[in-house]
Amino acid sequence: MATTLEALGWSAHFEAAFAAYGGDGLIPGRVAVQHRGAYLVWTEAGELAGELSGRLRLEAENGGAVPVSGDWVVLRPYPEGGRATIHAVLPRRTAFSRKEPFKVVREQVLAANVDTVFVVTGLDRDLNLRRLERYLATAWESGADPVVVLSKADLRDDVEQAVAEVELVAIGVPVHAVSCVTGAGVDKLRAYLEGDRTAALLGSSGVGKSTLVNQLLGEEALATGDLRRDGRGRHTTTTRELVALPGGGLVLDTPGMRELQLWDAEEGLGTTFGDVEALFEHCRFSDCSHQREPGCAVKRALADGSLDPDRYRSYQKLQRELRALELKQDRRARSEAGKAIRRRARARRHPKRW
Repeated sequence: MATTLEALGWSAHFEAAFAAYGGDGLIPGRVAVQHRGAYLVWTEAGELAGELSGRLRLEAENGGAVPVSGDWVVLRPYPEGGRATIHAVLPRRTAFSRKEPFKVVREQVLAANVDTVFVVTGLDRDLNLRRLERYLATAWESGADPVVVLSKADLRDDVEQAVAEVELVAIGVPVHAVSCVTGAGVDKLRAYLEGDRTAALLGSSGVGKSTLVNQLLGEEALATGDLRRDGRGRHTTTTRELVALPGGGLVLDTPGMRELQLWDAEEGLGTTFGDVEALFEHCRFSDCSHQREPGCAVKRALADGSLDPDRYRSYQKLQRELRALELKQDRRARSEAGKAIRRRARARRHPKRW
């Protein structure tokens, strides 16, 4: 795949970052596919199979940045061609992150250097406003512009009502209903990809992300699954894959997520729930807990119906999740600091003999 860097999303931001690596046979490239420790990287000269350098692998094992799909990296091609060593990850312009699943307190970057996040949710049985709020908080925090895509519009009669419901929680975010069966609404999404921009598709399993990518491509390039017995789509995508569109622009298809735990999304949460936090300024007391204090604007809004109780409970739940994450990060930091102190103490007690 020979192309220009600009067609792959190269910008002045990455040009400036790469300046420190200029010369010595190093070249820039963009990660198209990440699968475990193997990478497919796009460069001006074509596709290269990439592997991490020893130093970068060691840094990654100690919490350093691991390249993900969408990343721009610094490569040293092998003389025989077709392969390269990845020596560095250029600073990301945007990053969509979540807390790794299970009990690990660690960031997992799902998509890097995207301009737009298409939050895809189905209009069959997948529409869940509370889950959508969670995705929007993370999308805003990423630095990219979120767009809500309501797929499978052909399976619902009250599409306009569904769009109106979503717009009540996706404040200030474009909402598009699309059908990959009829093609309705798909062309409107192409506008977000003009100028060689990159969009990531994120959402639960079976909402039709790969089918939507195929619609944008104009061909069946990505595998899609048949419907299950309950009418829901099957999960088919297993890796995060960057796809170049024939008319320009790139889309990043991602596997469906069973859960999306927040990771340092305080600002994104504030943007998503701007209507809720705006009420705080009208409370009588600046430290109002919004529970029993007199003159509480939140309680007043809940009482007169201007604030949806479910939306407020969703805000509270996500706030509690962030607070719990902060406590876990603090405990981990204290634990790591304690281990470092003990290592230094052991080194002083038992110095190496040469």
